[in-house]
Amino acid sequence: MRIIILGSGSKGNSTLLIGKDKKILIDVGFSYPQMTKKLEEYDVLPKDIDAILLTHAHKDHIGGLKSFVKKNYTKVYTNKLMYSEITDLIDEDMTIFNEEEIDIDEFHIEIFHTSHDAKGSVGYIISDKDTSLVYVTDTGYLNKAILKKMKNKNIYIFESNHDINMLMTGPYPFILKQRVLSDKGHMSNELAGEYLKEIIGKDTKEIVLAHLSEINNTPEIALDTVSKIINKDIKIITAKQHETMDLGEILCLK
Repeated sequence: MRIIILGSGSKGNSTLLIGKDKKILIDVGFSYPQMTKKLEEYDVLPKDIDAILLTHAHKDHIGGLKSFVKKNYTKVYTNKLMYSEITDLIDEDMTIFNEEEIDIDEFHIEIFHTSHDAKGSVGYIISDKDTSLVYVTDTGYLNKAILKKMKNKNIYIFESNHDINMLMTGPYPFILKQRVLSDKGHMSNELAGEYLKEIIGKDTKEIVLAHLSEINNTPEIALDTVSKIINKDIKIITAKQHETMDLGEILCLK
């Protein structure tokens, strides 16, 4: 599995997974011209995408969905609750409803619900014969059952949205600060670190801190906070809003 983060943050989110035979997008949060440009960096055309997985229906995750599907007839995997939020964007005959797990050729995809304030919001545990990936952004809370499923995977693309002190002393109105800090909001650096400390294992190769706030966080603070909490020799990097990031193929041979 080759993993390419096309962009991550409040202005747009999308990640490309390239397998032996299939190519999958997680979210389409950029305009169609932007998506096309980002994909072409890796010699991928929009028509080459075999499936789109959605995490939730906020604009920074579905901003380019309507045009992408209309131009390329790409199938969208979602759940019925989430679809109720996007009926004006895509026809039902372009959707495949999924609630727990699916297989798209070599990709096995487990779906878990997140606590974000968007109907039907989910995260994913995705694996092929070589690699396992946890993909979770936009949630303020993960329960013990979900954490158990996430343990000892190879790659974690994991929300580390804000530094609590920066958020509380920053420019957001109080009601928005409350929303960000709530279970229906976003994970802080501290919470991300505590969760990751519990779930990483001997097979973990890399952690990507994602969906960083440009106002309430910095890459340096996120890396420092999470690294100190985890306190293990594991590669940790931050995803970028305005640049793509190729994680390459992480081969974890048994």
